[in-house]
Amino acid sequence: MSKKKAKGIPVINTAAAGIDIGSRFHVVAVPPELCDDPVKTFQAFTSDLHNMADWLVKIGITTVAMESTGVYWVAAFEILEDRGLSVTLANARDAKGVPGRKTDVNDAQWLQKLHACGLLKASFRPAREISALRSYLRQRERLLDYSGSHIQHMQKALTFMNIQLHHVIADVTGVTGMKIIRAIVSGERDPEIMAAMRDGRCKTDHQTMCAALIGNYQEEHLFALQQALELYDFYQLRIHQCDTQIEATLKGLSMSKPIPNAPLPKPRHKTKQPNQLNFDSRAAIYQLVGTDLTQIHGIGPYLALKLVAECGTDLSRWKTSKHFTSWLTLCPGNKISGGKVLSSHSRKTNNRLTAHLRLAATTVGRTNTALGAFYRRLAARIGKAKAVTATARKIAVLFYNAMRKGMTYQDPGADLYEQQYKDRVIKSLYRRAADFGYTLQENKSVS
Repeated sequence: MSKKKAKGIPVINTAAAGIDIGSRFHVVAVPPELCDDPVKTFQAFTSDLHNMADWLVKIGITTVAMESTGVYWVAAFEILEDRGLSVTLANARDAKGVPGRKTDVNDAQWLQKLHACGLLKASFRPAREISALRSYLRQRERLLDYSGSHIQHMQKALTFMNIQLHHVIADVTGVTGMKIIRAIVSGERDPEIMAAMRDGRCKTDHQTMCAALIGNYQEEHLFALQQALELYDFYQLRIHQCDTQIEATLKGLSMSKPIPNAPLPKPRHKTKQPNQLNFDSRAAIYQLVGTDLTQIHGIGPYLALKLVAECGTDLSRWKTSKHFTSWLTLCPGNKISGGKVLSSHSRKTNNRLTAHLRLAATTVGRTNTALGAFYRRLAARIGKAKAVTATARKIAVLFYNAMRKGMTYQDPGADLYEQQYKDRVIKSLYRRAADFGYTLQENKSVS
């Protein structure tokens, strides 16, 4: 009786290559039947990356897999993509090698084998235009962080001089605070003159303001204040330049989009957000996506722009909202072994959107809205940490439905949510009483 040969994993991508990305060189592995030398090493210089792309196209490679190693993969990814190759950026967690395979050549061959058998899932990367918008926004956030550190330096210098400015105004970088700081740097020392610079909306009286502005001026502290102010102004100018680039990119993306039939709804809030963009980003996003995302509670103009920049305008990559929230790691985990649930905790993630959505959930929890009532009820029952995750997931689902299905969000209100919750509880009680052979009766004496 002849023994049948065990069949291996079927090959799906016959023209697949694998690249082990490094900081100095990249190792490329291709199927042995396509060329005599199936493993080649290319330096990380741009000319070598073009040579690598030429070689892959020449031998008939159509799809390439690589791991997301640091930021070294970006240049190779973009050059290969420009040559018409289908590039799969694999998560290192999904492409872990078998023990004993830790060499660059073996890593490249292992990637090629996994990709040829269709075992690698591509990480999400938006289109080139959306990636540019995302890069500008991330650069802007980085500049805001740098600017924030110099705000702390200004506050420290003022504290050394015992100028209690932060006790009498809400924000030292507001209109009143910046006028006074610039006056101090310019040589003004009279507290009466500086107190008169306060904005009309400032609630501190003139006498208290004067007392707070009497300082112990020392040359070294004034020098530190001057340098911190100059650096703060420098980064503010760079932020304005980023805003110009973001506005131009949004206009370029919206050129091919039809003008929405309905006019832009009125904003829910008229207050000015701190560090907001220097142009009407809300109108630009409405033109781009065709729906007003800021009508969803918890999503302001900046978060709406951030969501579009990180996810793009086409959310068909995620089949359902469950796939989308799973990508954001805002859904319960699913670690089961032997029929027993070992853990249902949400996975840890470095996804920038997840952090923004969690912050939005915390903010919306203090509002008199349906989402706010949902957060407060969960927080009382299962704790604030899980309530934040659940509310962030709800906001993400609303965003997905607005982008994918054109849903227009209308807040039902906290009272309606509480009434619906009460009706669900009463219906459940009636059903459980009937199962046990009892009948509930309403006590009309209790209002």
